[in-house]
Amino acid sequence: MLVHICCSVDSHFFMEKLQQEYPDEKLTGFFYDPNIHPYSEYQLRYLDVQRSCKRLGIDLIEGPYDFEAWMDAVRGLEKEPEKGARCEVCFDRRFEVSAHKALELGETSMTTTLLVSPQKSQDQLKKSGDAFHASHGVEFIAFDYRKNGGTNDQSRVSKEEQLYRQDYCGCIFGLTMQRDQQHRLMDEMFSPLSKQILPASIEERLELYAKRMDLEDANIPYKIIRERFLNYRLLRSSITVEKKVIPSYPLIYSTINRTRTEGKIDFELEGQFFLNREEVRFITIDTFNALTSLSYKNTRELMYNAPAIEIETALRTQLTGTSFNTSAVIVVDEIPTTKITLTLETKTYDDTREKLIRL
Repeated sequence: MLVHICCSVDSHFFMEKLQQEYPDEKLTGFFYDPNIHPYSEYQLRYLDVQRSCKRLGIDLIEGPYDFEAWMDAVRGLEKEPEKGARCEVCFDRRFEVSAHKALELGETSMTTTLLVSPQKSQDQLKKSGDAFHASHGVEFIAFDYRKNGGTNDQSRVSKEEQLYRQDYCGCIFGLTMQRDQQHRLMDEMFSPLSKQILPASIEERLELYAKRMDLEDANIPYKIIRERFLNYRLLRSSITVEKKVIPSYPLIYSTINRTRTEGKIDFELEGQFFLNREEVRFITIDTFNALTSLSYKNTRELMYNAPAIEIETALRTQLTGTSFNTSAVIVVDEIPTTKITLTLETKTYDDTREKLIRL
């Protein structure tokens, strides 16, 4: 039987149940989810599915990430709610490709782990599956593992297995609506020019879950915990001097009261140059290099290839004397001697992040 897989939280419990009820059935997992966006989120979910299938002893095949074809399929349905017409088209698309894969492998039946998700309509899934049974000859089997406390069992298994528990369905349209309803910043879509791995970002989780697999391969015990912290995202920033924008780089957690301020350098103290407005301070790239033991040629290089966030936060603490300081600290090539116009738009917000600890 071919099993279309959406994510490890749904698939691990679902395939565990299949193995228990159909011990003689050979299961083949098929991860085909071009709806997942951004691509880093797709990579993260596939990574956890790989681990899950390995633990269950199930062969896994990755389908194509044909995101543009999926976008064409749902065009005009962008504002449809969850479980609406867009989801039907999404199921049809994924079932069609899965049915062709089943035929290619010589399978006569297929199912999907979407059936166990409380966020999905089983009636919608059955409708799409039955349609492809009629047109392709691949029988769609709709297992209902939600009933009789199945949803609670699924939650228990996902916690015991320490699976990646994503908090949105996967597509960009569902994510947008969900974050709007929650009045939350859609920080999943941030991709900084600095190439940094931002706190609580998908990329940070991807690194964490990859490291988790390395620990398991080495039989090193670990635990994934969650912690609360103050998160930060830079929306835009620029320094203008004499009507010319100069290269500049704000350290993480740099904020000002408004999005724009003007002033001149008031005084200098131990390599830090203080603006006479908004508690803003500047340091040169040479000072940045000296304090971090790095060797950037200029600020522009720093802008496009910044160091790890931990280096920046340590530098901020070193400069300000506290880890709670959120004054703007701006790196430039040379300290301007005339009027400075600073544009700085940021978001700071309470958030949670996952952390991997060795036991």
